[in-house]
Amino acid sequence: MSSASSKKVIYAALVGNTLIAITKFTASVITGSSAMLSEAIHSLVDTGNQVLLLHGLKQAEKPADKDFPFGYGKEIYFWSFVVAILIFALGAGISIYAGIQHILKPELITNPMINYIVLGLALIFEGVAWYMALREFRKSKGKWGYLKAVQRGKDPSIFVVLFEDSAALLGLIIAFLGVFLAQVTGILWFDGLASVIIGLILGSTAVWLAIETKGLLIGESANSEVNQEAQKIAASYPGVEYVNEVLTLHMGPGFILINISINFVDEVSVTEVEQTIAAIDSEIKSKNPLVKRVFIEAESRRAFTKSSSVVD
Repeated sequence: MSSASSKKVIYAALVGNTLIAITKFTASVITGSSAMLSEAIHSLVDTGNQVLLLHGLKQAEKPADKDFPFGYGKEIYFWSFVVAILIFALGAGISIYAGIQHILKPELITNPMINYIVLGLALIFEGVAWYMALREFRKSKGKWGYLKAVQRGKDPSIFVVLFEDSAALLGLIIAFLGVFLAQVTGILWFDGLASVIIGLILGSTAVWLAIETKGLLIGESANSEVNQEAQKIAASYPGVEYVNEVLTLHMGPGFILINISINFVDEVSVTEVEQTIAAIDSEIKSKNPLVKRVFIEAESRRAFTKSSSVVD
């Protein structure tokens, strides 16, 4: 997924959530609805999250320097993790707290029609943002299923927005039901219960996002296909007796680092080793544009096995 596509999805979500947050806060003040207040807080948190994601994408585009020789690609992983924490701490925490308060001390919802109008508009705005995020996610996932694509995807900016928007749509439905049931039955704590459920939805979303972004943040390998292709390329060259190991690392959504340990045959000259290393480097990069750096180490099988056993 390109940075331009990621930004397009985030900008769409940012505009939508800003408009939604304003209308929800207005409606919550007029009607006194706890569920609507939770939804307003949810939209406000989502708006801040989109700003953080855009900041992360901008930072990730900074060129490498002496302090960060492999660039700043992992910035987007860090800020995606921060977004997950904010959803949990602010969105879920405040929603659950507000809901419990309204369950203990329920208040009459005035002008419920305002809530219905606002929720209807929010569904439209959120639905458009969700569709755009889903469309870009479908492009990036290829043949993978949705769950597998999230687990193996290396650009969290797309699935973070998709998760947020999916949780938002579900939250809007819960808020509508809470307001409707409180109005029809006269049981006012239904509104507070809806707020608690919205908080639980946000909390679950935040935990899942945190789990998915943690691996990328601490250093996750490239997908197995990348490893297998690099090993196949290296093994195909004359003079290569054995490919000891292929290690990969995502330094960002668009930056893969590869380290290969190769056992060359004894008869190969130093010049031939240098030429083979250069050719392997060039072919791997040409077949996978995401591979930016390739380090190839000439190491005997015996030495590699010995060093591996020491590490183990």
